[in-house]
Amino acid sequence: MSNRTTTTPDYIIQPSLFPDEIKEQAAASKRELAPTFKPYDNKQTQMILDLEMFIPPHHVARVIDEMIEAIPDSQLFAHYTGGGRSSYHPKMMLKVILYSYSQKVYSCRGMEKLLRENLPAMWLAAMQQPDFRTLNDFRGVRMKALMDELFETMIQRLLAENYITMDNYFLDGTKIEADANKYSFVWKKSTLRFEEKLREKVQATLAHIHALTAQEAGEDLSPAAEELPAKLEETAAVLEEKVDALTEQMAQTDDVETRKALRKERSRLKQPLKQIRADFLPRLAKYEQQKALFGDRNSYSKTDPDATFMRMKEDHMKNGQLKPGYNVQMATENQFILFYSIHQRPTDTRCFIPHMEQLAASSLPVPKTVIADAGYGSEENYLYALGEERKPRFDFLIPYSSYMKEKTRRYQKDIRHASNWEYEERDDRFICPNGRYVRFKKYQTKKNASGLEQSFKIYECEDCSHCPLKPNCTRARGNRQVHWNTIWEELKIKAKRALEDDEKSAIYARRKVEVESVFGHIKGNRAFR
Repeated sequence: MSNRTTTTPDYIIQPSLFPDEIKEQAAASKRELAPTFKPYDNKQTQMILDLEMFIPPHHVARVIDEMIEAIPDSQLFAHYTGGGRSSYHPKMMLKVILYSYSQKVYSCRGMEKLLRENLPAMWLAAMQQPDFRTLNDFRGVRMKALMDELFETMIQRLLAENYITMDNYFLDGTKIEADANKYSFVWKKSTLRFEEKLREKVQATLAHIHALTAQEAGEDLSPAAEELPAKLEETAAVLEEKVDALTEQMAQTDDVETRKALRKERSRLKQPLKQIRADFLPRLAKYEQQKALFGDRNSYSKTDPDATFMRMKEDHMKNGQLKPGYNVQMATENQFILFYSIHQRPTDTRCFIPHMEQLAASSLPVPKTVIADAGYGSEENYLYALGEERKPRFDFLIPYSSYMKEKTRRYQKDIRHASNWEYEERDDRFICPNGRYVRFKKYQTKKNASGLEQSFKIYECEDCSHCPLKPNCTRARGNRQVHWNTIWEELKIKAKRALEDDEKSAIYARRKVEVESVFGHIKGNRAFR
């Protein structure tokens, strides 16, 4: 028994027939272990010799640092006059602002907080801490002046590093709501209508004044629109002179009845004088100012005169409400933003040429191919891409508005469309589905909303009477006419061939992934919902 006890280790519990003995043996054999921790003392003095060692290799702060360091100093120093107290280095300020934007921090007080609490921001600023006023002054004055030049420099850098090529220019637009009152609108039609009513009232008032003072007011009772303010000023001057004369006569007479008659005559002149000074002239000036703000727009916001009322995708009231906003045109390649422009026109069609003109005026190269959706497909835009004297500015992959519709079987069987009819080029005539000739009649020129003159060839059917297909062909009382725009039809064929090419159609298929993703990121970062 003793031998067994000495050979058995201490930690092995011997079996026992008594449960209480088992518990006592287990408690005695269990080792008591104390918890252990890594050393910690936040009051201990620590020293960081190099902040950069704490920045991960692929951190966004390193990307911003590399891009800003590539900008020549002379380009940034040109916006400083020199002298006075030393300024913070513009590269440091740019790095801090761009890094703050990447972290969705847009207020200057938030940037100031980052410089005290955020390690990458401290590294970019080299531990310098400009306050929020300095950051706001740099962003609102100097950065605003060099923004376009800085953007073009960064795009040139991307070209040099082969991140982009400017071969494929994916263009699209999005509407961004302005920070303005939704109900402080001014409509052009209303302004013109109010101005016309005011002019009619002014003409009637001038006629009444002429009846009162025919000799002083002159004989011209219907001046031109641009001469109306000057005519009112002249009339007001005559009335003021007359009122002063009556006031002087009243001061020189003591007769009560005479003074009463002079006061009554003066009141009759003072009423239209007050109307001219307090009502007519200010309103005419206001309407002229409003027309200058309109330009070629139909509306603007009182709280943001640069914003135009447009239909937005977000329509929570489901009533087609117009909201003040801007049309932002943006082009991308490999999801890098190549160029952007801001417009006051709600339709993408009329923003295409101004956007491309701004790109041509910049230092960036002209793209080889522009890819856009059907919202840009118009005769004017196609002609701009082709250039003058058949020297194309760039190729384009832009469908026209009815491109997808023309592919449907329903469209191809619809006899209303002359493109589905047989055409005899030698005799320059169409043959309608009923077998009757639709011959050339005359040329006609029309001007569209953007001012482009379009040339049409007018064809007319020889006889549509008793035609069983006429109800499905036309609603005209007489013979069916066809307005054929030869130039537009040729441009449509060119666009269609490009879109149906296998290689180019693959490029066009990337359009949604390219530019729509960028719009999604921008709106997501800015919390546009």
